[in-house]
Amino acid sequence: MKALAALPTLLALNLVVGLALSACAIGPDYQRPELSTPAQFKQSEGWTQAKPGDALERGSWWQLYGDSELNTLVERLSISNQNLAASAAQYRQARALVRGARAAFYPSLSSSAGASRSGQGSGSQRSSSGTGSSAAGVSTSYDLGLSAAWELDIWGKLRRSLESSRAGYEASAADLAALKLSLQAELVQNYLQLRVLDDQQRLLDATVAAYARSLKLTENQYNAGIVPKSDVSQALTQLKSTEAQAIDLKWQRAQLEHAIAVLIGVPPSELSIAAREQLPSLPQIPVALPSQLLERRPDVAAAERRVIAANAEIGVAEAAWYPDLAISASGGYRGSSFADWVELPNRFWSLGPQLALTLFDGGARSAELERSEAVYEQTVAQYRQAVLDSFREVEDTLVQLRVLEQEAGVQQQALDAARESLRLIENQYRAGSVDFNSVVSVQATALSNERSNLSLLGSRLTASVQLIAALGGGWQNAQLQADLNQSPPAQ
Repeated sequence: MKALAALPTLLALNLVVGLALSACAIGPDYQRPELSTPAQFKQSEGWTQAKPGDALERGSWWQLYGDSELNTLVERLSISNQNLAASAAQYRQARALVRGARAAFYPSLSSSAGASRSGQGSGSQRSSSGTGSSAAGVSTSYDLGLSAAWELDIWGKLRRSLESSRAGYEASAADLAALKLSLQAELVQNYLQLRVLDDQQRLLDATVAAYARSLKLTENQYNAGIVPKSDVSQALTQLKSTEAQAIDLKWQRAQLEHAIAVLIGVPPSELSIAAREQLPSLPQIPVALPSQLLERRPDVAAAERRVIAANAEIGVAEAAWYPDLAISASGGYRGSSFADWVELPNRFWSLGPQLALTLFDGGARSAELERSEAVYEQTVAQYRQAVLDSFREVEDTLVQLRVLEQEAGVQQQALDAARESLRLIENQYRAGSVDFNSVVSVQATALSNERSNLSLLGSRLTASVQLIAALGGGWQNAQLQADLNQSPPAQ
């Protein structure tokens, strides 16, 4: 077939033309929107600046807490969480769109084969007997064809479309990383709070045991006529009140355990986290610079990728004002007999360029360009807001951790004083120099300070997770897929 024989020459000619015009791409090239980025965080005093190779750069930031069971739970989350699975599927959709956009740069080739029968009536005449007869011509046609088409990207419409798809793909990857970071942070916070409740449970259980001994001592003293009946009632009230507090912690712990089960993708009935005595350690967290935060946080990266995509869509809309140039070639065989269907006399072919330009569309292209520019302005505003929110979140957690650290120092002093006061008052009570009311008051103060100390530790652990998440966790803006950086074929 002449058309097929001429196709390589045609493609080579198109390649030369495309290379000559490849520098021409309608629409603005992307530039990062201007931002007011501070040199350092306002609340960074006393914090170590992050350096390349620090703990946060490894990715598995939850390992900073030194808890093997926590590490296992986070790994299960990455495998089985259903929200994460849905986001991963959306990410794969975006990757497929990139491949689809890249495919538009290549020629399309199609073939067809078919057979058809057609007929046309030749009229009818009435016979003398009143009956009618008719004659008709019936023809058969056999077709076999091959066609090729290639759209030249003269004005960069296809390149801008690919640029938009790539940016959308990167935004989807960053969205997936942001969701994973959020779910990991939620799981780690739940786990740390569960361990703090375990410590509070041990405290209350030990206190209940101590109050039970105190009640026994008071009953013995009452039976000996040393103390009044009211001391026994106070001791019993204190014991039962503390037992009620210990029972109350059980439903709180169960809810945290259920939340962790759902995060790792299993029913609550299938997960049981045994209590243990050791609390996770509070890590030392280096802080990145504000400028580095723009690259570390996946939500900020996703917002910027959407700006890139919207910028490229402006070029697509502007290219609609220019003519489209396509080259097509087709050829094949068409005959009325199957036996001699594929023979030279039955061949056909066509070859030629096609230039298409919309002359009037009622303002549709202008409206689309206006819409694209408005979408770009929207994404720029959203990107800037995401940056501001990221700065605020880091500042909030920095000041929270610093204040909590100061509060923890003062609280520890109060706890030490409460323990010493309790030791002294219990000795005085045994010696008979003070009444039981004094003992009850000091015991309540000591227990309150013990619980406040643990609650403060829980708040510091939670705030440390929030700071790591605000700094972007261990996510890095690295190469997503090898095929993402492939260039479109030259035309």
